[in-house]
Amino acid sequence: MVRRASVEGMTEVAPDRRSALSWPWAVGIDVVLVIVFAAIGRASHEHSVDPLGVLETAWPFLVGLAAGWAVLRAWRAPAAPLRTGALLVVITVVLGMILRVVSGGSTAIAFIIVATVTLLVFLVGWRAIAALASRARARR
Repeated sequence: MVRRASVEGMTEVAPDRRSALSWPWAVGIDVVLVIVFAAIGRASHEHSVDPLGVLETAWPFLVGLAAGWAVLRAWRAPAAPLRTGALLVVITVVLGMILRVVSGGSTAIAFIIVATVTLLVFLVGWRAIAALASRARARR
């Protein structure tokens, strides 16, 4: 909580809007989870899970993720589940799918659904867990 002085000289208590998690950590977690998504996808389709193969699958989504961070200015609220996480999913999936098509890959409807759900669980999920943990800590 942050105390602020009001015009009348009384103080009001406002929640501290800064995240306990710095944005470089949030970017790192997002990048790792996008790479995990690509590795799971490759493994489930019996492709090799070597680092270059995983990066070949992940790069369109990593570019989408980077664009999402820039467009949303996600560093302002890196751990916000909806404001940052959900919108990052939309930008990451849309741009990732466009880049896959442009680079000669495929985007079957089933893949779009699986990618969206998986990245939603990953990118919103860790933020929701962090928010719950932060609230629990604040109550103590």
